[in-house]
Amino acid sequence: MLSRVFTCAVIGLEGVIVDVEVDSGQGLPGMTIVGLPDASIQESRERVQAAIKNARLAFPRKRIIVNLAPASVRKAGPSYDLPIAVGVMLFAEYLPPSCLDETLIVGELSLDGSVRHTRGILPIAATAREQGFKRIIVPEIDAAEASLIPGIDVIPVSTLENLYHHLSGSVQINSYQPKEIDLIPVGFQTDFNEIKGQEHVKRALEVAAAGGHNILLSGTPGAGKTLLARAMSGILPRMTIDEALEVTRIYSVADQLPPETPLVQQRSFRSPHHTISHAGLVGGGNWPHPGEISLAHRGVLFLDEFPEFGTRVLEVLRQPIEDKVVTISRAQGSLTFPANFQMVAAMNPCPCGYFGDPIKPCTCSSMSITKYQKRISGPLLDRIDIHIDVPRVDYDKLSDSRMGEKSANIQQRVETARDIQRMRFKESPKVSTNADMHLKEIRKFCVLNETCQALMRNAMTQLNLSARGYHRVLKLARTIADLAGSDEIGSTHLAEALQYRSRSILS
Repeated sequence: MLSRVFTCAVIGLEGVIVDVEVDSGQGLPGMTIVGLPDASIQESRERVQAAIKNARLAFPRKRIIVNLAPASVRKAGPSYDLPIAVGVMLFAEYLPPSCLDETLIVGELSLDGSVRHTRGILPIAATAREQGFKRIIVPEIDAAEASLIPGIDVIPVSTLENLYHHLSGSVQINSYQPKEIDLIPVGFQTDFNEIKGQEHVKRALEVAAAGGHNILLSGTPGAGKTLLARAMSGILPRMTIDEALEVTRIYSVADQLPPETPLVQQRSFRSPHHTISHAGLVGGGNWPHPGEISLAHRGVLFLDEFPEFGTRVLEVLRQPIEDKVVTISRAQGSLTFPANFQMVAAMNPCPCGYFGDPIKPCTCSSMSITKYQKRISGPLLDRIDIHIDVPRVDYDKLSDSRMGEKSANIQQRVETARDIQRMRFKESPKVSTNADMHLKEIRKFCVLNETCQALMRNAMTQLNLSARGYHRVLKLARTIADLAGSDEIGSTHLAEALQYRSRSILS
């Protein structure tokens, strides 16, 4: 008897409903799986047979054919084990045909019949609800993650035997009761009040956080660039529920969501090593997965030793910085992952690290300094709004027992500025911060008075600003004005924004 069970494939960050059909064919006993499966699905034949045996049921001694439809969609991963096993039990008439009405099943099986963790549960549950399913059967360990999607019953199962008894009606498995989503404030890993000196750098980071701007820290070794960058996530606004669900979906698909943390509540801080590959940074592979820039979505992407990254790796950042998404193209099609991150880059001014240092002399030749600095292309530098020097901290500041301003206080000012921007752009759904503004919003919200226009005219000549650089200065000035609570951009706001522009390529 032909049996049908519904499951779901994850393509990018979206789910596609898959119909698991089980029927008999002619030939020796065994199981054949068709429908564009990968190697891990082909291996599920052994897992399913062993799991059914350990559920104290007899595997049908027939030629069984399993079809995963639609056949045009490639299927990958072991999450099809449980639906295939249930389909076989329906085919063998161990279960009544009506036991799976409006139900979707997903899960990996162990040989002993236990149901293991499966990646991508959140987008699968969202797809199930959108397609009209009333229930979803998931591994017990993933029930909390699936319950983040309202409007669908989540049935947690620990073993195939328990699921069999539930579907046959002998034992009832209660639906998972979702907990109320409440974003708990998370403590700061590094607080700004612990960092001595560097007040102007802290101010630049505050401006960057308030407007969503990218920033480049340049200074000698040991000046505190990495420490300052790690403190950046502590002054970003607290995540909203929508942002948390958006980031959780990415981490779920990437299989980087801890079982004890079904919902990502803290803005991510990703710090890939400079030896990272192109696919590791932007995503990719034969089955494209999110890369570091997507895992940094709504958070911070910290690139330490900026010039040491490969040229090709750095250049692919240009499109995500502008468009806030990354598109990965393959012969089978294209996938788009979100990449709305704040980039914080850090670098030394030269190979030895002491070019321009007032105490320790630089040992590099002028040619090696120029070659080192030009590892970062001008177009990429032009996309970084804030360029700030991080000097060494003198003894008096390091030994001072007084503490600086707390990250919590800075975060309050940042959130106030973000609230202003949220109200400003409420009619522009694709714009959430000043850094996201397009030409239309810049013309409307970044109007300069005569004094500012004269200042900007001189800056265009002296700093040799491009059209993109001109608009980025205006966005930055708008953010500084928001932090000051000003409706208009004043000359002091514009002057501070101009100070953050690079005078020349990394000079």
